[in-house]
Amino acid sequence: MIVVVDYGMGNLHSVAKALEMVGGDVLVSNNTDDIRRAERVVLPGVGTFSEGMKSLNELNIIEVLSEEVLKGGKPFLGICLGMHLLANDGYENGHSSGLGWISADVKTFSLKDKGLKVPHMGWNDVNVLTEDSAMFAGIHNQSDFYFVHCCNFITKKDDIVVATYEYGDKFVAAVQSKNIFATQFHPEKSQEDGLCLLENFINWNP
Repeated sequence: MIVVVDYGMGNLHSVAKALEMVGGDVLVSNNTDDIRRAERVVLPGVGTFSEGMKSLNELNIIEVLSEEVLKGGKPFLGICLGMHLLANDGYENGHSSGLGWISADVKTFSLKDKGLKVPHMGWNDVNVLTEDSAMFAGIHNQSDFYFVHCCNFITKKDDIVVATYEYGDKFVAAVQSKNIFATQFHPEKSQEDGLCLLENFINWNP
């Protein structure tokens, strides 16, 4: 069973529906017992870093998520805001502390090309950096994925970056740290390649 964490931040049911399309047994929930029973955990989301962390704190589910994912080693997928919240700190509309699962900061775009629009919205080629990534199995390099965001994920740990994209500069598209995988793009909105990635997550045994 896969729990899609319900913390009131956006596209939960579209993610759940996409996972079901590729064979997932999915429950949208923020119940601690459900998270403990889950075999896999997905944290999607659309919105601001501060509001996302506020919601997780108010629901009192950070501790159980950390126990099950960090200590228990359950496969975890973070999507967009769900990726951002893994960082140490976010600087969107001021500073907020994140989950701190990955050494990174989240900052609003500072683009050299002032002609590029923010938020970044639309399709972008994704460059997969490793040929043996189980999560990108069956997906051609430079495939298009769908992005909607105004902040980027900044980490100095190059070894966890498994994919990048370019939007006036090079940015992180996906990271992996042991049983934690996260994407800046939205696989649930990325048609066949996105569904392939979600199916890979269902079958992933890190």
